[in-house]
Amino acid sequence: MKQSQTTIIDISQADTSSNMPLPYADHGIQAGFPSPAQDYITEAIDLNIEVVRHPAATFYGRVNGDSMIDEGIDDGDLIVIDRAIDPADGDLAVCCVEGDFTVKRLKIEPDRVWLIPANETFDPIMITEDCRFEIWGVVTYVIKRKYRHR
Repeated sequence: MKQSQTTIIDISQADTSSNMPLPYADHGIQAGFPSPAQDYITEAIDLNIEVVRHPAATFYGRVNGDSMIDEGIDDGDLIVIDRAIDPADGDLAVCCVEGDFTVKRLKIEPDRVWLIPANETFDPIMITEDCRFEIWGVVTYVIKRKYRHR
């Protein structure tokens, strides 16, 4: 039996008032044959500038759950949500369904909206006119909580 529960997301406002430039390998990092990376760290990058396009309408959300694991979104990952972007069919979006936030892929049809999970153990959610539903914002980035094997 498939699950139909939603993924809970803890949401907080993006604070772009601070800046924290970090060293940046501006020539890229090879995924093939290694090159001396220290020679290329010549600039700094501020993630607020890189991932926040609309500061007043951007939020961060911490994903709790595994309904989107086949999209590479894992429990504990941080997502960047932009409320200034108009949602479209196929977008990854944070939605409020019956008072709970969830992140799903949108499938917008003329007469209904589907919220599509990326985990075969979860069922798609069909939004009907009886549902309390809002597309809260569009996901623009996913920041992995950790990417280290132990």
